[in-house]
Amino acid sequence: MKLGIVGLPASGKTTVFETLTQNTPTGASKVESRIGMVKVPDPRVDILSEMYKPRKTIYAQVEYFLPGRQGGAKEKAAWTQVRDCDALILVVRNFAGYGLEDPTPVSDVQYLNQEMVLTDLIVVEKRLEMLNQEKQRGKKFNHEEYALLETCQETLESEIPIREKPELVNAPLLKGFTFISAKPLLVLFNNGDEDMNPPDMSTSNRKEEIIILRGRLEHELAQMSVEEARDFLVEFEIEDPAMDRVIKKSYDLLGLVSFFTVGEDEVRAWTIKKDTLALDAADVIHSDIKKGFIRAEVLFYDDLLEAKTYQEARKKGTVRLEGKTYPVKNGDIINFRFNV
Repeated sequence: MKLGIVGLPASGKTTVFETLTQNTPTGASKVESRIGMVKVPDPRVDILSEMYKPRKTIYAQVEYFLPGRQGGAKEKAAWTQVRDCDALILVVRNFAGYGLEDPTPVSDVQYLNQEMVLTDLIVVEKRLEMLNQEKQRGKKFNHEEYALLETCQETLESEIPIREKPELVNAPLLKGFTFISAKPLLVLFNNGDEDMNPPDMSTSNRKEEIIILRGRLEHELAQMSVEEARDFLVEFEIEDPAMDRVIKKSYDLLGLVSFFTVGEDEVRAWTIKKDTLALDAADVIHSDIKKGFIRAEVLFYDDLLEAKTYQEARKKGTVRLEGKTYPVKNGDIINFRFNV
């Protein structure tokens, strides 16, 4: 899972990136793009690792991408850089500061949505123009693609992001366009140290997922050890670290779940879309497993905890065999049987 961090200048994008990744290199340049890999906190992995005592324990990972300013280009350059991201985190300033104008979070969200819409509209119009030229030259013409693009054009001209039209987001013929406004969006309001409240969004006609982060404060906490940060978390009424909260929101936004493989060699969490079929979940591990798929031996995490051992769970009948079309559930422990 790759999430791009975008926003207006002075919104605190770098602070958010460093808070989430705990990556604060010295002398980092804002011209350079930055990438940070973060382990997804999951107490289930910790417990499974304690049970199996494997040689390796591997958590699911999230990749955060902070676009750089390419050659001093304006903020628009960032949209091109995040096209391969699975979702976007839109950082919006909601704090006051010396030399800064008063924050305008609602209008900033509207403006940035308009920027995404305009960026996609340009792409759509260019493609429609190309298809019209090909049609006039008598070349093969894809009527379905043309109709979908016309719908995109109408949607975008109405200043509606493509993400609000599931039929367009899920259309296979549009996948290659990697539309910016089609990406799931998490709006992160970057608040001041003492402010835990979201801005008044009653005037907005959008219903984005939002999260509040006191960026500067949580940036400082992220640099502390767990012991050092504990008292401050209580003092500032922060229940979970910023990284945990943002990852959870991101998983929910993308409809992601985790399944596990366990054994003496390795305990590992794998990330998939909700309701992914067993055959496709096997492919996440290795294409050979999908190719030679026979059955999936499945045990739910809670059933293993109740039985205390895999062998006891088998005796209780909670270990079951599933076929290719089984929709994998969050918390499934799976042993794939295959033959290549």
